[in-house]
Amino acid sequence: MKKYTSSLYRKFIYSCLVLLVIGVSFGFTDRYFEIAKNLDTFATIYRQLNSNYVDEVNPSGLIQEGIQAMLASLDPYTEYIPESDMEDFRMNYVSKQYAGIGISVFTRKDKIIVSESYDNFSAQRADIRAGDELVSINNIPVNGRSSSQVSDMLKGQKNTPVKIIIKRLGENQLLEKTILRETITFKNVSYAGLLQDNIGYIKLDKFLENSALEVKQSLLALKQQHHINALVLDLRGNGGGIVQESVDIVNLFVEKGKKIVTQKAKIKDKDMEYTATQRPVDPLIPLVILVDRGSASASEIVAGAIQDLDRGTIIGSRTFGKGLVQQTINLPYNSLLKVTVAKYYTPSGRCIQALDYTHRNQDGSVRKISDSLMAEYKTANGRSVYDGSGIYPDLITKEKTYHNVAYSLISKSLHFDYATRYRAAHASIPSARTFSLSNADYQEFIKYLADKEYSYSTKSEKNLEELKTIAEKEKYFDEIKEEYSALKNKLAQNKKEDLSRCQDEIKEILESEIVSRYYFQKGRLEASFRTDADIREAIKTLADKNLYTAILKGQGSYKIIGKPKMDALVNAGSRPINNN
Repeated sequence: MKKYTSSLYRKFIYSCLVLLVIGVSFGFTDRYFEIAKNLDTFATIYRQLNSNYVDEVNPSGLIQEGIQAMLASLDPYTEYIPESDMEDFRMNYVSKQYAGIGISVFTRKDKIIVSESYDNFSAQRADIRAGDELVSINNIPVNGRSSSQVSDMLKGQKNTPVKIIIKRLGENQLLEKTILRETITFKNVSYAGLLQDNIGYIKLDKFLENSALEVKQSLLALKQQHHINALVLDLRGNGGGIVQESVDIVNLFVEKGKKIVTQKAKIKDKDMEYTATQRPVDPLIPLVILVDRGSASASEIVAGAIQDLDRGTIIGSRTFGKGLVQQTINLPYNSLLKVTVAKYYTPSGRCIQALDYTHRNQDGSVRKISDSLMAEYKTANGRSVYDGSGIYPDLITKEKTYHNVAYSLISKSLHFDYATRYRAAHASIPSARTFSLSNADYQEFIKYLADKEYSYSTKSEKNLEELKTIAEKEKYFDEIKEEYSALKNKLAQNKKEDLSRCQDEIKEILESEIVSRYYFQKGRLEASFRTDADIREAIKTLADKNLYTAILKGQGSYKIIGKPKMDALVNAGSRPINNN
């Protein structure tokens, strides 16, 4: 009887296991059936369109459209890169390098104008200047071509010559230049130098190959040559790049073994924890990281780790909020798939991804992570930080804005044209840090604008027009017509004074453009130091040891960083504090 019962028990267990396997198999079978069914449907539609559509279709184009539409439903970072786009992909994500002469161009009324000549490359050494008009390249006229077409014409094999005919303001005859193409490589660190006294400054533009090495070399040079006792690392406008480079940069400032960033994926094999593996260059030097809305991805890894470890002060405006990690997968026919495989988390455990691509609105638009869903985390010293919306700086600075007249002058490139005229009339200027336009120079600029078109609408004018529209609709306009006309005339009179009223900011724009004609991007950056609010705040913070220490220790108002709106948190109820 016992043997019989044991046999029944074994059969029961076996039956349960079979049912479990069948159940799991059905789960997988259902999923794979859906995949197979949809692939078959897609292929059938593709064949039918190719056979029956009234006009000839481009088979490759149809597939490309289908692929792009499929990927667009996920997130903007998951991309298909066909073989034809591989060079651009490497330029953007691996190493910014090509063979050319070192200029950028833009199109204006079918003419090709040099917008910038890069310092210490062949075009600059041959005295190709911003503002020059390209007439022909290797005897081929460029008038009417696009800027991208002209850029392709300038590229080619290294050490091959390219003949360029240019027209320059102030020159009666066309100029001919024969220039050898060379490898154009843009460094990740575009500038390293002193702000003032012993405060060093490093501008990091991207996180491509060797960016950590460049930061390290710049830091060591500043320490050895200038004996700096504080550092500003500028990540503003830096959209990110290679994760490992960001980890290695943080490692320059934190002790070996410190957790820097964690990567969590659906596939557990892709989960990773990055720690500092090397001895730091300087784990004690007072450090400020500058960020803005253009700081994303790897920039946020650096800023987030430095903030969470209380290793330095973050200054600027809230960062972009990209907490997604991409990986490239090789595909047939020399193509690639760049796919989002994970999310990354700062040392305190927070994910700073700002947009929720998984739960879209009904119209397909993407929503931000709501304040009510943001959780609180703790830095090493117990400061409160929050997830879900980028890196919130320890010290927020006011975002720089310009008057509409300034925006209009820039949109019409009138500042650019005036700088071209200035360069033609002045062989040299003082250093980038000291150059400034005199009041007499500015009056010359106003005279230059006399016959130029740069119309614009002020916010006051727009509001006045809106008032008129509403009043007419409600049948009140006739009663306020005289007052409306008087106010409109008054605004017009005030508008004529905008060039004088906005002199300081317009002069700043002009000085930046003029300086770049003599000292290139390095000079443009140095000229900005005088008026850069973020840099002024960084210098002030580093010069005040008590302030710097109070921020990192979370004293007083520095205890809580970027707390979401109170009403959202109240509506959501109390949330646990995460101490990771």
